[in-house]
Amino acid sequence: MYQYLKSMYHAFRSILLAPFILPSFIQFWRADTERRFSLRLRDIFPQIFDRTYRTNFDRHYVYHTSWAIRKVRDFAPERHVDIASSLYFPGLLSAFIPVDFYDYRPADLKLTNLTTNTADLTDLPFPDNSIRSLSCLHTIEHIGLGRYGDPIDPTGDQQAARELTRVLKPGGRLLIATPVGATSRIEFNAHRIYTYDAVCALFPKLELIEFSCIPELGPHGITVRAHSGDLQKEMYACGCFVFTK
Repeated sequence: MYQYLKSMYHAFRSILLAPFILPSFIQFWRADTERRFSLRLRDIFPQIFDRTYRTNFDRHYVYHTSWAIRKVRDFAPERHVDIASSLYFPGLLSAFIPVDFYDYRPADLKLTNLTTNTADLTDLPFPDNSIRSLSCLHTIEHIGLGRYGDPIDPTGDQQAARELTRVLKPGGRLLIATPVGATSRIEFNAHRIYTYDAVCALFPKLELIEFSCIPELGPHGITVRAHSGDLQKEMYACGCFVFTK
């Protein structure tokens, strides 16, 4: 069913956007005298939003994963455990550190130095004080909203934070990335957006040793060792926190 709906979507999209690329298609067809590839109208897959002055990218996901990889590299653990972050993060990190990746929905990702498994962030399958290097990036804001098939629970993020606190080893490092702004709110059912104080309140038993910020807009990428006041004009920035126990 999924594949059928996906093919129907691509067909509808191609028909809708075909007029925007037809002149380029004709120009290419006329210039392609060697015919090394099959070139048919039925195979078109129009891309009309990529002619930009600069290469666009998702500021949150490019910067927070780059930040986190550098933090783990500097901490240099023998092994790292990640809970439900973007797959790019454990995939790239596993190039130089063994990584155990867990998600509510298991990921069929196969790389050397990387193991994957299933875990519920509100009930982690690890002993107390057992993980030295731990991350949960751009994830905790979703817990309990039902977006990924998880149970509806307004306290889901608080339960997840308690579990991350419980399993972190004394002296270990916990990396958290989550949307932050001047006010706390929920954009249902996508995510929560926290204030700086609201994130810290999730982890009352841990010590915050670094806060960095990826502004929503502006020429700067990531503000390392930012201040809570930096969020006063932000609606949807990304906060990057390093906690220890």
